[in-house]
Amino acid sequence: MTGSRHDVHRAYCAACGTRVSREFRPGPDGRPGAKCPRCGSLERHRFLSLLLGALGPDLRDLDTVVEIAPSRQSTPLIDRLGARRRVRLDLGHDKRDVDALASLTALPLRDASVDLLVCYHVLEHVPDDCTAMREIARVLSPRGIALLEVPIRMGVATEEDPLAAPEDRVRRFGQADHVRWYGDDFDDRLAAAGLASVRVTPPALVGDAAVSWFHLMEHEVVWVARPGHGCATPMLPGSGSGLAAAFDALLADLARAEGRLDRARARVDRLAAQRDALRARLVVAPASAGPPMLTRLRRAVHL
Repeated sequence: MTGSRHDVHRAYCAACGTRVSREFRPGPDGRPGAKCPRCGSLERHRFLSLLLGALGPDLRDLDTVVEIAPSRQSTPLIDRLGARRRVRLDLGHDKRDVDALASLTALPLRDASVDLLVCYHVLEHVPDDCTAMREIARVLSPRGIALLEVPIRMGVATEEDPLAAPEDRVRRFGQADHVRWYGDDFDDRLAAAGLASVRVTPPALVGDAAVSWFHLMEHEVVWVARPGHGCATPMLPGSGSGLAAAFDALLADLARAEGRLDRARARVDRLAAQRDALRARLVVAPASAGPPMLTRLRRAVHL
């Protein structure tokens, strides 16, 4: 029903856990359909929520969880894990709500003390990113996991210049406070720092249909890193653990159910129109036609 209350945009925000009936808003760079109108989450926050769910068996009974450069949207997602100790760190260049001011190149944490570390869009700001990666490897416990995300260009090597002027950084790296665009060698940098990693993308984790349903970015990449050396095979579309197939089947069932619901609503609308027409005829009908018309009206109302 175009223009009715049933004509809604169908999507689900995995960050706030609600079905959203309003259009998603543009993102910070103007990209369409990026921001949840309810909680303000972006694609990376919704994908983080799904990724944490997929890693659930590895994230039980957490002792220490660290979030680097926390955001209003990501912090509640990490809080849901119920870790005994939550530590939010940032260098202090903005007004983020953190527990301590610290550099990623000198984390104030004991060796092998962190079960989960989330570091999204930070390494591209750090001039000495190799030291930062070694610090991440140092603080991870033997069971520890680091979730890392950086801007990356596939098919080329990393381009960096920490000494570039701010205006040159905008042109070359997209922002005045970025010092590099990562390339295909990012995995090798992690391995050299003592982190064994695997790349995960939304289509690989949840499937193409769910990418649209959850309003994710198809080409987003998150590195799931653990203490060790080497790079695992990236999770390409179709190579997931079965979660993508499950989402495809679930969304297909949902689409069929919504189709049946739409047809039922259309039938209700037709019956309501017939009822209104009978009522209108009843108003103008002669008195002698009363009983048969009332009988037909009652039947329509019962329908």
